Amino acid sequence: MVYAVIMAGGKGTRFWPVSTPERPKQLLRLFDERTMIEQTVHRLEPFIPADQQFIVTIEEQIEEFARQVPDLDRNSFITEPFARNTGPAIGLSAVHLLKKDPDAIMVVLPADHRIEDKEAFQATLRTAVGFVEESDGIVTIGIRPTRPETGYGYIQYERDDFRPGVHRVVTFAEKPNRETAIRFIETGEFLWNSGMFIWSAQRILSEIEEHTPELYAALMEISDALDTDAPKERVVRAYQSIKPISIDYGVMEKTRNAYVVPAGFGWSDIGSWEEVYQMDTKDTSGNVRQGPVVILDTQNSYVVSRTELPLAVIGMKNVVVVHTEEGTLVCPRDRLQDVREAAELVQKRKH
Repeated sequence: MVYAVIMAGGKGTRFWPVSTPERPKQLLRLFDERTMIEQTVHRLEPFIPADQQFIVTIEEQIEEFARQVPDLDRNSFITEPFARNTGPAIGLSAVHLLKKDPDAIMVVLPADHRIEDKEAFQATLRTAVGFVEESDGIVTIGIRPTRPETGYGYIQYERDDFRPGVHRVVTFAEKPNRETAIRFIETGEFLWNSGMFIWSAQRILSEIEEHTPELYAALMEISDALDTDAPKERVVRAYQSIKPISIDYGVMEKTRNAYVVPAGFGWSDIGSWEEVYQMDTKDTSGNVRQGPVVILDTQNSYVVSRTELPLAVIGMKNVVVVHTEEGTLVCPRDRLQDVREAAELVQKRKH
């Protein structure tokens, strides 16, 4: 059976002050009447119904996730004792699914992407799932690049189809500088790495065993603990021994069994306020404004107040100004990569 594993970790730093550790990005309404987690669950149906969807997150966030997606019951949450990056989160999910279904196929999705065209999205997933059922390969979804983006990883792939709609992966490339990104795009052989994956639960555990044996050993200890009456303490101890590692670095960059399905839908990682600005509706001066906002002689800026207090911005260009009850962000649009550091410093001051 096919199951969705929705990865919903995150510390809420890149979208401070709207997002916080207690309320990360996937719990926010940034573009839509639905929050990002609600959109993620909705766009999977009916291809993967709610009773075949799982959310992997930390204990502190389960209550709010359960409130926002009531169609998922409490058994639909896979709880990490601590955040350990995507490799352990995916391995833990595979262990849980194999207890439920030894033939489980996993569709692994981040909870915080914006995807346009639900039908095309599901068609892409069907292509990937069909290939996994046929070949037991491991598949990622690639996005055709529209600009020399330096914030995404890239996938080099063979242009000829291996199967209809499926291509062999040549290599994975880390986030490049701008000149390298331009070269990637000019070759026509590279896609953005979306962070979406499809594979059987058994296959990904086999790959983890081969390429990251320390992680595999900890996962097997957890698997054994889940068969006992009081597994929680053993799970916590085993998880404490795990070093954080991404699935890209731990498996995808090393495997000989990787394939890519180019996406047939619009996609954004929504990784910063800049992407929110680019996607939102602007006035004739290129400004996005929300809430009780006054703007004078200001261009190409994102100005938002999420309180009842008025916010005035005068004589500015290319800035992001976001005011909430948690705090206020004022930042040039070309420095938004530093919001994470600022948010972490704010959290340290609180404690």
